[in-house]
Amino acid sequence: MWNWLENIMLAVAGLAILLWVAWPRNGLAVRYWEHRRLRARVRREDALKHILKGEANRQPATLDSVAGVLRLKPNAAARLLAEMEQLGLLSHEDGELRLRPAGRELAVHIVRAHRLWESFLAEQTGVADREWHHRAEFQEHFLSVQEADALSARLGYPMRDPHGDAIPEEHGELGAEDGRPLNAAEPGQTLLLTHIEDEPETIYEELSSLGLRPGQQVVITEKTPARIRFRADGQPHTLAPIQANNLFVTPWPAQEGAAGVPGENLADLLPGQRARVLGLAPACRGPERRRLLDLGFVPGTGIEVEMVSPAGDPTAYRLRGSVIALRREQARLVRIGLENAQAA
Repeated sequence: MWNWLENIMLAVAGLAILLWVAWPRNGLAVRYWEHRRLRARVRREDALKHILKGEANRQPATLDSVAGVLRLKPNAAARLLAEMEQLGLLSHEDGELRLRPAGRELAVHIVRAHRLWESFLAEQTGVADREWHHRAEFQEHFLSVQEADALSARLGYPMRDPHGDAIPEEHGELGAEDGRPLNAAEPGQTLLLTHIEDEPETIYEELSSLGLRPGQQVVITEKTPARIRFRADGQPHTLAPIQANNLFVTPWPAQEGAAGVPGENLADLLPGQRARVLGLAPACRGPERRRLLDLGFVPGTGIEVEMVSPAGDPTAYRLRGSVIALRREQARLVRIGLENAQAA
């Protein structure tokens, strides 16, 4: 009797396990294959994004760079690129990876979705800024074109993300990052950090954890094939060349060859002085941050006082051919570097 009941119980248990594994909609096997398909799609899209950014910055992607960004072995990266070529997303001619129209359109959408989602996190949530990139890296793969358009409309059609990077239009082009890699600069130069490349994510997180932010003044103190030593807003840093290659810089704004002098904020700028925008204060969040970025208060922008109201507040500033009035509390959110420290 017991053996009979035991056999029935084993049969029922076996049937339950079989259904759990093979159930058409929610079975383990179905979920396993869906996960594999999703992972493959994410890898393709990440590779397309990397190739697009390389094209925009005139640093063509290679098999090794794709493998590094996606953390794949060279053989696995080669198989991925061959698959993408068969899908009509890219071509591999003369040893150079080039996007085809379908691949370029998808890559631009992924970059756009990423930067829109970062804008959403910055403006409409309480998520810490160190989490923006990581969360957007995940969400970018799940926003459809229609959802990205709706998000852009909800945010007021922002032109730049919280880091100051341009948000491309759907079916548009991705512009080059401002400046050149830190690796291309020479010791002794005074530079403005304009952009931190967010691929690969591990290097981006390392650079962010060091407190490096666009708008900082950078001075290279030593450069060898193995390392680059520099000071960013006075703080010393040492990076390997592969890390330094993700930092983009431009010459520090100066007048008549004089070294730029970091200022406090835009509210300190006096009539007759000229300055360059270094960036926005971390406390500047939400719609206020987006408005200032859209008005042109991005790193490297030249600015001067146009007129001070009789009451002393607000003050009108000239930048990029426009005159914009800001209240003093708004101007304090804009960090500047003076071009002429001796101006009255």
